[in-house]
Amino acid sequence: METYISILRGINVGGKNKIKMPDLKEMYEELKFKDIVTYIQSGNIIFNSNQNVSNQNLAKKIEKGISEKFKLAVPVIIRTINEMESILKINPFLKMPGIDIEKLHVTFLEEIPEQLKLKEVAKYDYSPDKFIIINKEVYVYCPDGYGMTKLSNNFFENKLKTGATTRNWRTVNKLVELAEGIAK
Repeated sequence: METYISILRGINVGGKNKIKMPDLKEMYEELKFKDIVTYIQSGNIIFNSNQNVSNQNLAKKIEKGISEKFKLAVPVIIRTINEMESILKINPFLKMPGIDIEKLHVTFLEEIPEQLKLKEVAKYDYSPDKFIIINKEVYVYCPDGYGMTKLSNNFFENKLKTGATTRNWRTVNKLVELAEGIAK
């Protein structure tokens, strides 16, 4: 049994793509996932599964379930508990002086971007906002707040040509805590 964190993009934000968390949890149960825990209304679901498939195949299964049950096209990004624990450990901004952790975010990418696209995106400077890409995560620091940054999901999706969704540092930590609580 593996513990996963599914991160849905764009539900229950700004009145769009409304899905009640109990209804979403029920759909996960219908997909034969176990020990399902939801966290806040913006599409964070932790679950256990013994289905031996890749993260991307699990994401596609959940996307199909959402499409069939709720008639919505909602992108889903999956990480295992081990991947999420690693994300917490390697955040490069945590080692930098003067960083306010309340201004940290992680943008989760569907896949590792192509090297050429990584080189291109590295040319962008939206100071004081900063970003560092490691594997399938973009660590984002926005001292004036995420709502003011140009380093949005859309920016990274357009530049890196892959799906993306962002969570603040507090939420990422809470998701790992909840996942550790159901890990078997």
